[in-house]
Amino acid sequence: MALVDIVIAVTLLEGLALWVWHARTGRGLAPREFVANLCAGLALMLAVRAALSGASWTWVATGLAAAGVAHLLDLRRRWRR
Repeated sequence: MALVDIVIAVTLLEGLALWVWHARTGRGLAPREFVANLCAGLALMLAVRAALSGASWTWVATGLAAAGVAHLLDLRRRWRR
């Protein structure tokens, strides 16, 4: 479970770094370009963490549902281009 926690922390730091880089330089990805994808990945990792820790199936299902919603939002944003 510690590995999943590390991956979650690194993913959050990556998102923060991308946001700060864009805010300071105007270069790189704008948050609207990556936040839904990042949230989908984080929700999947939280679902895995819940499953590994023996949490109720409802927590696992909630994480998976949140990942699905974030993924659909990302697809919708990309489809409009």
